[in-house]
Amino acid sequence: MNVSSNLQNDPSQQNTAGGGPLKPSREQAEEAVRTLILWAGEDPDREGLLRTPERVARSYGEFFSGYDQDPEEVLQTTFSEVEGYDEMVLVRDIPFMSHCEHHMVPFIGRAHVAYLPDTRVVGISKLARVVEIYARRLQIQEKLTVQVADTINRVLQPKGVAVVFEAQHQCMTMRGVHKPGAETVTSRMLGAFRHKEATRKEFLALIGR
Repeated sequence: MNVSSNLQNDPSQQNTAGGGPLKPSREQAEEAVRTLILWAGEDPDREGLLRTPERVARSYGEFFSGYDQDPEEVLQTTFSEVEGYDEMVLVRDIPFMSHCEHHMVPFIGRAHVAYLPDTRVVGISKLARVVEIYARRLQIQEKLTVQVADTINRVLQPKGVAVVFEAQHQCMTMRGVHKPGAETVTSRMLGAFRHKEATRKEFLALIGR
C-alpha cells in the first residue's frame, strides 16, 4: 500500500485549504509500519510483531504531538505585578527529545532559555512548554533553537531573549560517522543578549559556559 500515492490520488484526502494532503488515518499509518517491517526483512505477522504497527503509530502520536499545539497560545497569560523586577529570568537544563527530520531518529539533550522582562513576565513552566512543543516535531537543532527564541521574543516583547540547546544526535551515534558522546550546541541571542556583552556573559556563566 502506497500511502503517499493514495493520498495524492484521492480527492477526499486533499487539504484544500493548505494545498497538501490531509493527515493519514491510523490504519494507513499502521500499514506503512507493516511495510517497513517487511522491508527490514521481518514478518509482520510473527507473534512478537503483530501489534508493533499499532504501538509505533501510537508512539508517533506522542513523539510528534507538537503539531497539534500552539506555542504562542502557551505564552498568552502573563503577569505585570512584578514589583519592578527587571533582571534576567532563566530556566536552565530543560530536558528535551526531538527527532531529526533527515533520518527520523532522536536527538536528546537540554535547553537553556532566558529573557529580560520589559513590563510583564510569564509563568516559568511556560518556557519549558514552548521548548517541548517545538521539540515534538520533525526538526533540525538549528531551526528548533530559532523557533523557541523568536516565539518568546515575538509574544512577550522583552528586552532580550537567549536560548541555547545542547544535544547528542543519534544520526551521528547510531549511524553515519558513529561518534557517541559528540554534542551539538546551538544558540540564538536577541536584543540585550546580542548587543550587550555583559548581559550575554552573565547568561553564559549561569548556564556553565
